[in-house]
Amino acid sequence: MELEVKTLDGASAGSITVSDEIFGLEPRADILQRIVRWQLSKRQAGTHKAKIRSEVNRTGRKMYKQKGTGRARHGDQSAPQFRGGGKAFGPVVRSHAHDLPKKVRALGLKHALSAKAKASTLIVVDEATATEPKTKALRERLAAMGLDRVLIIAGNEVDVNFQLAARNIPNLDVLPVQGINVYDILRRDTLVLTREAVERLEERFK
Repeated sequence: MELEVKTLDGASAGSITVSDEIFGLEPRADILQRIVRWQLSKRQAGTHKAKIRSEVNRTGRKMYKQKGTGRARHGDQSAPQFRGGGKAFGPVVRSHAHDLPKKVRALGLKHALSAKAKASTLIVVDEATATEPKTKALRERLAAMGLDRVLIIAGNEVDVNFQLAARNIPNLDVLPVQGINVYDILRRDTLVLTREAVERLEERFK
């Protein structure tokens, strides 16, 4: 597959040949859904907690005698049915993460890249650099290319000036190629890869 390479100013910078095994697959929504669910589950803090009846600060004294009152039999007031009592089957601190095979994760990333390529929302740029850390200048360059909600994947390292200029622009994410992931690709309208990022991805899946 042949992709056009542009500069961040919108000028042509040649073309690049990419692998059909990475950018030319037929996207499968079920695989992408599994990857996104796996990512979001790993991110979930799991610090939710409710006190059970053994943890609430209530008296342990029996409410009233067992027999002779005509009322239901009860013990202490920390039972879930009483106001101020413990929670029955409440949430506890736990990890929401679950396992996903490494091959499925790799396949999910290929399908996410292929989905962007098929939808013509994948752009390859020569490099993602800036001469000075000016947010206004970078915003104007992106607007000239018609980019709004965008994820930019740089090479092994993100240019410092570019990162400083980009961090104040809403709906713009900048990541090194090691940080590329399915969720961030799908949550932005356009994916921008540098030439170096494409080369690193092809080396990774070789």
